[in-house]
Amino acid sequence: MYYIEKNIEVSASHHLVLDYDSKCTKPHGHNWRITIYCRSKELNQNGMVVDFGEIKERIKRVIDHQDLNEVLPFNPTAENIARWCTEQIETCYKARVQESEGNVAIYSIED
Repeated sequence: MYYIEKNIEVSASHHLVLDYDSKCTKPHGHNWRITIYCRSKELNQNGMVVDFGEIKERIKRVIDHQDLNEVLPFNPTAENIARWCTEQIETCYKARVQESEGNVAIYSIED
Protein backbone atom coordinates (compact mmCIF):
# COMPACT_ATOMS: atom_id res chain seq x y z
CA MET A 1 0.00 0.00 0.00
CA TYR A 2 1.26 3.48 -0.89
CA TYR A 3 0.41 6.46 1.33
CA ILE A 4 0.76 10.20 0.84
CA GLU A 5 -0.31 13.24 2.80
CA LYS A 6 -0.73 16.81 1.63
CA ASN A 7 -0.90 19.85 3.93
CA ILE A 8 -2.93 22.82 2.76
CA GLU A 9 -3.49 26.19 4.40
CA VAL A 10 -6.55 28.24 3.55
CA SER A 11 -8.10 31.41 4.88
CA ALA A 12 -11.87 31.38 4.93
CA SER A 13 -14.84 32.74 6.84
CA HIS A 14 -17.98 30.99 7.98
CA HIS A 15 -20.71 31.01 10.55
CA LEU A 16 -22.36 28.00 12.10
CA VAL A 17 -26.05 27.25 12.17
CA LEU A 18 -26.62 25.90 15.68
CA ASP A 19 -29.58 25.07 17.87
CA TYR A 20 -27.99 26.84 20.85
CA ASP A 21 -26.45 30.26 21.53
CA SER A 22 -22.81 30.52 20.50
CA LYS A 23 -20.43 33.21 19.29
CA CYS A 24 -19.77 30.88 16.34
CA THR A 25 -23.16 31.74 14.84
CA LYS A 26 -21.70 35.14 13.93
CA PRO A 27 -19.52 35.48 10.82
CA HIS A 28 -15.84 34.94 11.62
CA GLY A 29 -12.74 33.59 9.93
CA HIS A 30 -9.95 31.10 10.43
CA ASN A 31 -6.61 30.24 8.92
CA TRP A 32 -7.46 26.59 8.40
CA ARG A 33 -4.81 23.87 8.26
CA ILE A 34 -6.01 20.86 6.33
CA THR A 35 -4.17 17.57 5.92
CA ILE A 36 -5.34 15.19 3.23
CA TYR A 37 -4.37 11.50 3.51
CA CYS A 38 -4.48 9.31 0.41
CA ARG A 39 -3.61 5.69 -0.28
CA SER A 40 -3.58 3.22 -3.11
CA LYS A 41 -2.49 -0.36 -3.70
CA GLU A 42 -1.32 0.62 -7.17
CA LEU A 43 0.38 3.74 -8.47
CA ASN A 44 -1.18 5.55 -11.41
CA GLN A 45 0.43 5.72 -14.86
CA ASN A 46 2.64 8.57 -13.59
CA GLY A 47 3.93 6.60 -10.60
CA MET A 48 1.76 8.46 -8.05
CA VAL A 49 -1.09 7.79 -5.66
CA VAL A 50 -2.45 11.17 -6.77
CA ASP A 51 -0.69 14.34 -7.87
CA PHE A 52 -0.16 16.74 -4.94
CA GLY A 53 -1.18 19.59 -7.24
CA GLU A 54 -4.53 17.93 -7.95
CA ILE A 55 -5.25 17.71 -4.23
CA LYS A 56 -4.45 21.40 -3.80
CA GLU A 57 -6.58 22.32 -6.81
CA ARG A 58 -9.64 20.36 -5.68
CA ILE A 59 -9.59 21.66 -2.11
CA LYS A 60 -7.90 25.06 -2.00
CA ARG A 61 -9.40 26.39 -5.24
CA VAL A 62 -12.91 25.91 -3.87
CA ILE A 63 -12.58 27.21 -0.30
CA ASP A 64 -9.58 29.56 -0.02
CA HIS A 65 -10.59 33.18 0.69
CA GLN A 66 -14.27 32.26 0.54
CA ASP A 67 -17.30 32.46 2.78
CA LEU A 68 -17.78 28.73 3.35
CA ASN A 69 -21.52 29.16 3.89
CA GLU A 70 -21.75 30.40 0.29
CA VAL A 71 -19.60 27.76 -1.43
CA LEU A 72 -20.37 24.58 0.52
CA PRO A 73 -23.86 22.97 0.59
CA PHE A 74 -23.84 22.17 4.32
CA ASN A 75 -23.29 23.69 7.76
CA PRO A 76 -19.51 24.35 7.54
CA THR A 77 -18.35 22.78 10.80
CA ALA A 78 -14.79 21.45 10.88
CA GLU A 79 -16.25 17.93 10.96
CA ASN A 80 -18.33 18.49 7.82
CA ILE A 81 -15.41 20.14 6.04
CA ALA A 82 -13.21 17.13 6.84
CA ARG A 83 -15.81 14.78 5.33
CA TRP A 84 -16.16 17.02 2.26
CA CYS A 85 -12.39 16.97 1.73
CA THR A 86 -12.35 13.15 1.62
CA GLU A 87 -15.07 13.23 -1.02
CA GLN A 88 -13.03 15.46 -3.35
CA ILE A 89 -10.16 13.01 -3.99
CA GLU A 90 -10.85 9.42 -5.04
CA THR A 91 -7.91 7.96 -3.10
CA CYS A 92 -8.47 10.06 0.04
CA TYR A 93 -9.32 8.00 3.11
CA LYS A 94 -8.86 10.62 5.85
CA ALA A 95 -8.82 14.37 6.32
CA ARG A 96 -7.71 16.44 9.30
CA VAL A 97 -9.08 19.98 9.61
CA GLN A 98 -7.65 22.40 12.15
CA GLU A 99 -9.68 25.58 12.40
CA SER A 100 -7.69 27.11 15.25
CA GLU A 101 -5.05 26.17 17.80
CA GLY A 102 -6.37 23.21 19.75
CA ASN A 103 -9.50 22.65 17.61
CA VAL A 104 -9.18 19.76 15.17
CA ALA A 105 -11.70 17.52 13.42
CA ILE A 106 -10.80 14.30 11.66
CA TYR A 107 -12.94 12.30 9.25
CA SER A 108 -11.86 8.83 8.21
CA ILE A 109 -13.53 6.48 5.77
CA GLU A 110 -14.05 3.09 7.38
CA ASP A 111 -12.66 0.07 5.54
